[in-house]
Amino acid sequence: MLNLHEKCGVFGIYCPGEDVARLTFFALFALQHRGQESAGIATADGKRIQLYGDMGLVSQVFDEGALSHLTGHIAIGHNRYSTTGSSRSINIQPIVLGSGDDTLAIAHNGNIVNASHLYKELCDRGFTFHTSSDTEVIGALILSAPAGDWVGRIKYAMRRLQGAYSLTLLTKDALYAIRDPWGVRPLCFGSLNGGWVAASESCALDHIGATLIREVEPGEIIRIDQNGTESFREPIRRRALCIFEFIYFARPDSIINGQLIYPTRQAMGARLAIEHPVDVDVVMGVPDSATAAGLGYAQQSGKPFSEGLLKNRYVGRTFIAPDQRIRDLGVKLKFNPLPQLLKGQRMVVVDDSIVRGTTTPKVVNLLRRAGVKEVHMRICAPPIRYPCFFGVDMATRRELIAAHKSVEEIRKFIGADSLGYMSLDGLMQSVKLPRDTFCTACFTGDYPVPVQLEMDKLALENAFTERS
Repeated sequence: MLNLHEKCGVFGIYCPGEDVARLTFFALFALQHRGQESAGIATADGKRIQLYGDMGLVSQVFDEGALSHLTGHIAIGHNRYSTTGSSRSINIQPIVLGSGDDTLAIAHNGNIVNASHLYKELCDRGFTFHTSSDTEVIGALILSAPAGDWVGRIKYAMRRLQGAYSLTLLTKDALYAIRDPWGVRPLCFGSLNGGWVAASESCALDHIGATLIREVEPGEIIRIDQNGTESFREPIRRRALCIFEFIYFARPDSIINGQLIYPTRQAMGARLAIEHPVDVDVVMGVPDSATAAGLGYAQQSGKPFSEGLLKNRYVGRTFIAPDQRIRDLGVKLKFNPLPQLLKGQRMVVVDDSIVRGTTTPKVVNLLRRAGVKEVHMRICAPPIRYPCFFGVDMATRRELIAAHKSVEEIRKFIGADSLGYMSLDGLMQSVKLPRDTFCTACFTGDYPVPVQLEMDKLALENAFTERS
């Protein structure tokens, strides 16, 4: 059961004659799965930039009144889950920086591993920071660039930044879509009614009636203004798309690297059935992220598929703290079993991953209490032994259960009758793309950028506090 949080979602649109703030709202609604802590939209009309954002879900943050004040023909939007910088109102994105003709708004998905170093350098050069987010560091670095046009200044920043960043950025008269030279986080590009859009995932384009054209390439800057679109390139360092986009993060109806996510997850389940067969009565996938993989396992093994657990999709999406009695229910807040379907069954349970190992034992126990006779866990991801520093809020290495326990020890810990992880080779066969396309550092420790293994996601916030 993946306890990682879904990074962030970014969107951008340049479309004269359209209500771009409203379209951005619906695009962010489609990207809500990528972050539920805060949402924001910035618009530009050729003369000025306007901004509105708040803590909460997209539907909680925006109403007709808020959208009516966001005028213009250019917009960017952001859904946030904190990776660098805590979940506080000062870190809501987009962020607006600069003044006069040097004003920009920026929305960021990813994580900059050298942000603390750059922050201190920029402070020494006289920059004042108002957030504890690495997004502001990116914006300040762009503004600090030697005189030149916006593309030149963005290129200057890209040469200094280390880590993951898919950005939508607007000035008063242009939109920019920017992807880091490793391509760690996804970003796509499309068209809409004579205008142009960019988004973390293609599902956002589908929701507003836009047409997907292609991925923004690693190291690419796309500028969109009254003259149309123009592409600029920085050298690709090493392709390193996060493999968890395919395993868990992306919506199953999104297309990434030319592949629809849903059948890829089905292929993962089928591969698990080949690598870890077992004689059972029924197969289920833990909803929602492993449903497609569960179906794939069932089809490959010839065993029937059952839902088994129903998911409450609104757990964790309220600001009302549970009292102790409700908190003690734990995983039952998220899942409710169907005992009439489960009693006496020998069951394969397919899940996306095991991180800390705190949730999976509760799922196994929930199924056993519902009468399941045997629980055989099958995991789409290989054992996660190393933390992520590129936009996923993952545990430190000492918290990762696979970093210090064998598969058999993990099986005993979670209380399953058997446990089978996907092999890395099997995962690569499932996604049908070369291994060097992806970042698989959480499995192998082979990071595309040098990192400190005990980096703290609040390191930049601590530096910000010291300077304040």
